Amino acid sequence: MKFICGPMATISHPAFRILIEQFGGCEEYFTEMINAGTLLTGGQFEKYYIDPAPVPSKVVWQLTGHDVDNMKAAAVRLAELPGIGIDINMGCAAPDIYRYGAGIAWMLKDRSETQAMVHAVRSVVPEGKRLSVKLRLGDDNFTDAVFFDFCDMLVGEGVELLTLHPRTKKEKLVRPPRYEYCQRLAERYKGRVPVYLNGNVKDAASYKNTISRCPNVAGVMISRAAVQKPWIFKSLAVPEPVEGGNLMSLSGLTRQSINMEQISLEYVDLIEQYQPPEFHKTRLQRFFTYFCQNFKFAHYAQTQFVNAAAKGNDALRAAIKEFFAKCPEERCHVIVGLDPTIYFKNLHDN
Repeated sequence: MKFICGPMATISHPAFRILIEQFGGCEEYFTEMINAGTLLTGGQFEKYYIDPAPVPSKVVWQLTGHDVDNMKAAAVRLAELPGIGIDINMGCAAPDIYRYGAGIAWMLKDRSETQAMVHAVRSVVPEGKRLSVKLRLGDDNFTDAVFFDFCDMLVGEGVELLTLHPRTKKEKLVRPPRYEYCQRLAERYKGRVPVYLNGNVKDAASYKNTISRCPNVAGVMISRAAVQKPWIFKSLAVPEPVEGGNLMSLSGLTRQSINMEQISLEYVDLIEQYQPPEFHKTRLQRFFTYFCQNFKFAHYAQTQFVNAAAKGNDALRAAIKEFFAKCPEERCHVIVGLDPTIYFKNLHDN
């Protein structure tokens, strides 16, 4: 089973990939959405979106846009970059993206227009590069026939991999994903086109449940949970605990000490190194909104860090140091076993 780090706006950039790699990494990293029109017009920030560091061979460039010509021309540019290939975003249901005619709008447009766009992009993706599509189930009134026919069209046009977030356009994250569609899709194209599952995998229990329901998917894409727990890919790859949860009895089990203060401060440094000053606030606020969920005093930490980030990076560094000075028990953790959420142990308890 492959592990894939999903595309997230303000998160899926080199600084975050470096953080994930420090904990062993994963097989693929999807970038945040790259707007076709902005890429072609040479926007001042585009160089930051197409930086493949630190592992160019693992990068998948996710492309978004609203018209055929720009999508094709932008695909030409992205195909020249290192990496696994290009992914067309047909899954983003954010209102501003949908109204722009991008994201999930491609699933709801006249079929001929969408087919023409996929055909155009496919024509410029060279041999050795993969073309994939990330999609949803469609609008709230979708039918099985329409959904699977749409996927057949994608495969017929040369799409080599599908990533399904099994929710509709309006379904929120609180609604359980319809995993059965991931399994049905994987069975439909078994031996021809691999299918990745995306949605609500956040720990050992949800991963085990997902795989049991979708045994034929080729990979699991994890997004928000990877921001909270950058070590999640490593933790899910180790053996399951023995009955009773006595993890120390497992041969070959590793224990890794995690200094949460050091990680927090180093991430600020990474953002400064790999992102323009104009992006610092939003990227740091988004990261710490999730990362602070690791702490016992999560809401307090989140409030302090997010507010400080609005005042500048030095203010954020000061807030981080102050938090860990007040809450030293939050500083060091040991990752043990399959799920760090369950098996965190504070160092002072050992």
